[in-house]
Amino acid sequence: MQKIGNNVNIQEAEELRLTILSQFNQFPPGRQKVYAGVSLMKSLAHLKNEELKATNNQSNLRLENAELLSNYCLPDASTVSESLSSNTRTLSWEEIVDRGAKAVKLGRDLGDLRATAYALGNLGGIYEQKKQWLEAQQCTEQALLLSQNVRLNSPDLAYQWQWQLGRIRRDGKERDIEGAIAAYTAAFNTLQSVRNDLVPISRDGQFDFRDRVEPVYRELVDLLLQAEEPSQKNLKQARNVIEALQVAELDNFFREACLQIKTKQIDGIDRTAAVIYPIILDDRLEVIVSLPDQLLHHRSSDAPRKKVEDFVKKLQEELSEAGGRAEVPKISKFFYDWLMEPFNKYLRQYPDVKTLVFVLDGSLRNIPMGVLYDYDEVTQKGSYLIEKYAIALAPGLQLISPNSWQPERLKVLIAGLSEERTFPGRTPFLALKYVDQELGNLKKEVPSSKKSLINQEFLKNSLRDEINSWRSSVVHIATHGEFSSDPEQTFIVAYDGVIQSKELSDILSGMRTSEGNSIELLVLSACKTAKGDPRAALGLAGVAVRSGARSTLATLWYVDDESTAELMIRFYNELKKPNVNKAEALRQAQLSLLAKQPDSYYWAPFVMFGNWL
Repeated sequence: MQKIGNNVNIQEAEELRLTILSQFNQFPPGRQKVYAGVSLMKSLAHLKNEELKATNNQSNLRLENAELLSNYCLPDASTVSESLSSNTRTLSWEEIVDRGAKAVKLGRDLGDLRATAYALGNLGGIYEQKKQWLEAQQCTEQALLLSQNVRLNSPDLAYQWQWQLGRIRRDGKERDIEGAIAAYTAAFNTLQSVRNDLVPISRDGQFDFRDRVEPVYRELVDLLLQAEEPSQKNLKQARNVIEALQVAELDNFFREACLQIKTKQIDGIDRTAAVIYPIILDDRLEVIVSLPDQLLHHRSSDAPRKKVEDFVKKLQEELSEAGGRAEVPKISKFFYDWLMEPFNKYLRQYPDVKTLVFVLDGSLRNIPMGVLYDYDEVTQKGSYLIEKYAIALAPGLQLISPNSWQPERLKVLIAGLSEERTFPGRTPFLALKYVDQELGNLKKEVPSSKKSLINQEFLKNSLRDEINSWRSSVVHIATHGEFSSDPEQTFIVAYDGVIQSKELSDILSGMRTSEGNSIELLVLSACKTAKGDPRAALGLAGVAVRSGARSTLATLWYVDDESTAELMIRFYNELKKPNVNKAEALRQAQLSLLAKQPDSYYWAPFVMFGNWL
């Protein structure tokens, strides 16, 4: 077929459309033709919607979902998709709906339950776009019934129609919120029941997961928290859903369901901790706080996603370079007002609360909570959150083993790289001039392994062998590293090459598999999050959780300064003390540095992830 340029006139576009329909009709009857018919219907609907947006016949329309055509073998689909996107005025909704109806009929004639359910559900989606709510609901309910048929049992289809039914009930004329919550809850439960299959569902990677799976969780939370005073039942369900999303994100990060879920909520075990769940929605920021009495408290702020992400970006920029101290309190006060200020009146009722555990969402993972700034207009004095509370980050409390730290178990495997290293295809990793000082101090001050893996001795296999053979409770690695939302771009650097996230997790989990023990604490003291990646800290969470380490102390940006060595020694000295948990040990180390060096660039990047006890 001759390719036609961007500016196709109406007659040419109509001729092209008829040619494609003729080619489509040449498909032999079968499931593939049903799928191709649905694909064609969805593509035409996309064009129709774009056509309605165009004005004065001047818009060159683009078919963003052209792959729908090519996926089902329409001849020359990759060539014609661009031409189909011309500003034709010949499409009608009746023709588009007829395409879907014919696909449904073919599926039924074939006796193919899956193809019929697929066609019916997508036809319901077209009616949803047209706001024909009755027809949309009827088609969707029929598709759902077929998807749940015992002979078919297709949860990968069922969750889509449950989700669609929820949207129809939410957005339809009746605005049936309770019915929408029920349908969304069913979709959520279906996804949870097939957790091992979430990766195939999101077969195209991170962006596909964000389009096809993540919205189910977020839209359900949105519905549960729409009331000005949500019930405790809704708050608990919203908390459980957002925790489940954290697990799903980590599964998707590693492209497999690799996380062991604890079935018991452990936030009631530590009576000195409060747990804070910020939830970023498109139009607002929701926060749920769990206090030791097990009651949940809630506050909604007028902070849409874009506003939150813009402020995160600004704060990151100020934090990541020395000298940004003046602006940091101004920006971080916004986060304090959103996440903390509404709950101070409750926290004052619990003076025993010493630790704040944040289950962070989205881009909020990229900023340290310790820099949240409370400024009193009356006294004109302010303080950072770290000055009041020990702080820990968690991917969800269901993932955390509740074992408490035992000082007598402090034995450290020391590894690191101070020399410059260059590997093919990568930017050179410059020398880390303060790593020798950091690791040298550790060897003097802390019970450590007989063999330290430094520079030429820090090889991939050597690290694996040491972890497998020596029962260290702590693994301390000081080397270049980067966290990213892409597992292929999440790594640390050994002397003989880059260790990517999956390999690193496999190496670190060797202790757990060899004798059933886990690393109590993993320290990564010279790492950073990838610039420009709003979900970069997902890489930190992924490495921390999959390694099996109960806790991970890491840096969100690398500080090339001797202050890091000073902080680390203070941290380990605090860990030696009785009745000091890991989060409090880090807090004391940060406060000692804050007293000498107020610039948050130096003391703020260190975060405790996982078990804070």
